[in-house]
This record gives sequence, C-alpha cells and structure tokens, in this order.
Amino acid sequence: MHVEFRKAVIPDEISELLAFDRKVFPKADLFDEEDWMRDDSYWMLVDGAKIGCCAFQANRDFREDIRKDQRNLPRKGSLYITTTGILPSFRSRGFGKLFKVWQITYATFRGFNRIVTNCRMRNATIVGLNQSLGYRFVRATPRYYSGPTDATVVMELKL
Repeated sequence: MHVEFRKAVIPDEISELLAFDRKVFPKADLFDEEDWMRDDSYWMLVDGAKIGCCAFQANRDFREDIRKDQRNLPRKGSLYITTTGILPSFRSRGFGKLFKVWQITYATFRGFNRIVTNCRMRNATIVGLNQSLGYRFVRATPRYYSGPTDATVVMELKL
C-alpha cells in the first residue's frame, strides 16, 4: 500500500473537494467554494485513490465560536486545521491517525508552534484521537453546530 499527501490544486479541484465533503460530513457541516478557496487543502491518497482531505489556515487562531463577527484572529505560529475527513469506507483502519500525524509533521517542519482545531462534541472518535496525539481541551461552545445541534470542542497541540 502506498500513501501520499498532495496539495489540492485550487481552483481546479474545487468541485472535487465539494463532492468529497458531501460524502464525508453531515449537510450542515459542508464547506462552500469560498472556504476551499481560502484554505490550503491537502488530499490523502492511498494507492492513488483520494480517501481523505484536510484544510488549514496558517497563522490563525480559531475564535469564530466566541466572536460575534465570526472572524478568526491572526496568531503567528498557529496552524488552524479547519477540516479533516476520511471517506466512510476507509474509517477505523488507522488512516485518520496517519492523517493527523502527517498534519503534526507538516506543522512542525513549517515552523508552527501550535495547532488548533475544533469538532463536534458528539464526535468522540476524533476527540479521543486528538487527545491520544497530545491535543488538550481548550473550551466547548454550546450550539455551535446545527443539523443536528451540537457544541464545538476546541483543542490545541503545542509543538
């Protein structure tokens, strides 16, 4: 098995990213074209097939859950992971952990000193995976997500 990580070509792969997102996340959590244009996105390929995708914002802190203007603040040295997804048929096979370890390696080699991310509170799998990799809980914000309503859990990893 050959695993590789490849930067998405924007704007050429926007439609593919949108379609991938629909296969991975609930309708309420989908990124739109503007989100994909704003972030640096990477594919996870296994034997040439795109089985995962993630997106980052460099030098940003996740604060939109507590800021009224819905803007994340600049924060030098912080990598905000805006999304990470693995196709359902590839879950529970270690690919999520491999992708998260790659993200940590990516951040370390590019000189970031912190990673911040958020997810649905009810997503115990990703919360547990993040904790197993050294992420710590920062806060939970009730009713951040809709469809279904859920809190967001914000986690950080200091590098």
